[in-house]
Amino acid sequence: MSKQKNNNFLSRRTFIKGAISGGTIMALGSRSGSHSASKLSPRSQNSSIELPPLPFSEEALEPYISSKTLSFHYGKHHAGYVNKTISAIKETEYAAQSLIEIIKKTTKIPGKSGIFNNAAQVWNHTFYWMSLKPKGGGTPSGKLAQKIKENFGDFSVFKDKLIEAAAGQFGSGWAWLILENTELKIITTTNADTPLVHSQTPLLTIDVWEHAYYLDYQNRRKDYIQAILDHLINWEFAEKNFLKAAM
Repeated sequence: MSKQKNNNFLSRRTFIKGAISGGTIMALGSRSGSHSASKLSPRSQNSSIELPPLPFSEEALEPYISSKTLSFHYGKHHAGYVNKTISAIKETEYAAQSLIEIIKKTTKIPGKSGIFNNAAQVWNHTFYWMSLKPKGGGTPSGKLAQKIKENFGDFSVFKDKLIEAAAGQFGSGWAWLILENTELKIITTTNADTPLVHSQTPLLTIDVWEHAYYLDYQNRRKDYIQAILDHLINWEFAEKNFLKAAM
């Protein structure tokens, strides 16, 4: 194994270590990219609300997602949500709570939308990075593949439905593969909304906010989604989440 490949492997392995809550992986760790997460976000006394390192370098997803897009998306947008969350919860009842607790306790609470929106976007973005990997895409395997066939009939049907849902999400939001009770479902959420507050277990997600794709694809959102599913989606991550939830 080359030194570069070994570094990438170690970065991903370190990244996926972390707290597992609600059947999903909350990833924290080290990365091989050019940004230092500690320089992008202030340190918080609450260790669950920090900018987690990326599990790959900024160039690793090219040509499908450019390093320029990743630099802005991670270094500006994701970091910004972290900074705003830390500021919003300072000296409040949420200061010592975990990120997931904050999200669940502020959803649809009058006067708490600012905290919810930023905290949920921190979690959603971390989950999105984990849903991607260099040389990903293709088809899933194992029990998740069997469950997709059971619930959708055929992987190509499932893929078409996911593309349709993600491309059709009006405005900013997210497309998700989730487990609800014992059934796989494809859903979309608007803005910062997340399956965590709807008793659903997310398995993977695709960010369809414009900042996720506009520098590379302009208004061709469907091309971005197609590229992710063909070349970047992390089926191993989805499989781990599915197996954890199904236990």
